[in-house]
Amino acid sequence: MFKNKARWVLVGILSLALAASLAGCGSKPTQQPGGEAAPQAQSSDELSGSITVSGSTALQPLVEQAATQFMAEHKNAQISVQGGGSGTGLSQVFQGAVDIGNSDIFAEEKDGIDASQLVDHKAAVIGFAAVVNPANTVDNLSKADVIKVFTGKVTNWKEVGGPDEKIVIINRPKGSGTRATFKAFALDGNEEAEDTTQESSGAVRQTVAQTKGAISYLALSYVDSSIKALKIDGVEPTEENIANGKYPVWSYEHMYTKGEPTGLTKAFLDYMVSDAVQKDMVRQAGYIPITEMKVERQAPKK
Repeated sequence: MFKNKARWVLVGILSLALAASLAGCGSKPTQQPGGEAAPQAQSSDELSGSITVSGSTALQPLVEQAATQFMAEHKNAQISVQGGGSGTGLSQVFQGAVDIGNSDIFAEEKDGIDASQLVDHKAAVIGFAAVVNPANTVDNLSKADVIKVFTGKVTNWKEVGGPDEKIVIINRPKGSGTRATFKAFALDGNEEAEDTTQESSGAVRQTVAQTKGAISYLALSYVDSSIKALKIDGVEPTEENIANGKYPVWSYEHMYTKGEPTGLTKAFLDYMVSDAVQKDMVRQAGYIPITEMKVERQAPKK
């Protein structure tokens, strides 16, 4: 009997020791070489909340694609991406109506806001091209002829080597960053003739594709086989020509915040300049990574 009691006492002691050992393993962090505790893995779902982005329709496709991928990786995060144009994005972020305002132009170029209160986050570079209906035989215009066409000094395509067809100018609204960029770098600041106005880049593309004599301007991210991009002075609007400064009609794609971003807003802006976006999405969507530019521009001084 004594032997049986001793055996059970020994089993009890061993069981208690094993339980204590297992409990210790569960409560202590894994040790790295040198005795330092290894960092604990963080859940990809730790980011939560919702933010709203608005503004440039030229940048909208890239931001929408990035937001979709970001939300797939962070299930508790919601990012709403809206258009409206650069002027809208800058005004809304300045007023605090949205978390991020997208713009093709520097905030300093927008009247009615204090640019010193906004923080610029450059996400990419985008080129802009004069575009025509693919049936148009013109594929190159001198810069002087571009200015004549868009200011209404030339009204028929036959005057610039094209068919005997009335020129139909499709403009963007005056608050559009695409319009401001094209006016500054393709038209040397000359005022465009007013003809037809479309609110978004998508609407411009559709109208040009359906109108034989039409001409307009679009971000390269919107150029597809339904329209034709023109050379200017024989130079194609390609990534290489833009990066080297040979083709002048381009802008930074800005994502502005009012003050320094925090939380989900900061995480998304960091994601926009990460390799996942810059090395893959940017080029695939028709933009140019910031790091590829050999030339740069500064905000204009008022």
